[in-house]
Amino acid sequence: MAVGTHGESFMETDPPASHPARRGGRDAGGDAGGRDDAGRGAGGGGLDGLAHVANKIRDAVESVIEGKPSVVRLALTVLLAEGHLLIEDVPGVGKTMLAKALARSVDCSVRRVQFTPDLLPSDITGVSAYNQERREFEFKPGPVFANIVVGDEINRASPKTQSALLECMEERQVTVDGTTYALEPPFMVISTQNPVEMEGTYPLPEAQRDRFTARISMGYPDPAAELEMLETHGASSPLDRLTPVAHAADVRDLIEVVRAQHVAPAVRQYAIDLVSATRRHPELRLGASPRATLHLVRAARAYAALDDRDYVVPDDIQDLAGPVLAHRLLPTAEAQVERRRPEQVVADLVKRLPVPSPGR
Repeated sequence: MAVGTHGESFMETDPPASHPARRGGRDAGGDAGGRDDAGRGAGGGGLDGLAHVANKIRDAVESVIEGKPSVVRLALTVLLAEGHLLIEDVPGVGKTMLAKALARSVDCSVRRVQFTPDLLPSDITGVSAYNQERREFEFKPGPVFANIVVGDEINRASPKTQSALLECMEERQVTVDGTTYALEPPFMVISTQNPVEMEGTYPLPEAQRDRFTARISMGYPDPAAELEMLETHGASSPLDRLTPVAHAADVRDLIEVVRAQHVAPAVRQYAIDLVSATRRHPELRLGASPRATLHLVRAARAYAALDDRDYVVPDDIQDLAGPVLAHRLLPTAEAQVERRRPEQVVADLVKRLPVPSPGR
């Protein structure tokens, strides 16, 4: 990690007193009993409170998902970065289980949508129905009006239905019949999808993929984890015993802490250089968008906070480049023939681009 060698060069040299990550439990002059700063109600001040609550959520999810600590951490990173998560893999590896475990670990409203070919956009956003007693139309909210929306097998629905999530994922609002309804924070969409090569799937449009902060793959568990899974899941599902370990208000406080994480100019420029390189790469016909740059930096802030740091280092950008950028990229026909995947292109760019040096 770059933290031990030159991480301090990316720290904020003269942090303001109002920085949430430097107040509360770390400030001797802070009010230890109040909620005057972000994270105070989440078990401590600033990063101390974030680490406390994040560890509880992670432990709760890992009690259900065996042998996937890096996947669980990335899912938690996306939650704290105010993003949305796309989980892609073959059936049966725990995609929906991960989504439901993360949702149940937080005491907030959760709705699940099973995407099918006959699902309509109004089945997601809601519909205006005529009330004969009142002689007026009244809005019936759809499942998208929840803090965490679990969309199972999103690419089994038609592109028309998939597009119902575009507005709510980007703008945190839903417009039905000319009326706009705000969505309560925190708001996160966790969607699962099967590989597009499988039967009965529709590829997600580019605009839809670009709204997902990160895409992860579960992968098969190792033999030891699979043996442990037989012990814990054999008689009953541990998901049934999972209880919330944090509140929605706690998550909102933690998001405020993550927003205040320091990102040095050199690290921001490194993120821009990495994303810009995808737009010029000869093996890609579509590079990453400016939204991808925003998502990359936001995720890096959360990733650093989970490491108990109040500043971002280039290693955070490198670790997240694959999950945040690869699903947005479209390879050329020649790259497809050579079986060059976007993940490989991103990995090559990370190796090739110069890393910011200390003091820049």
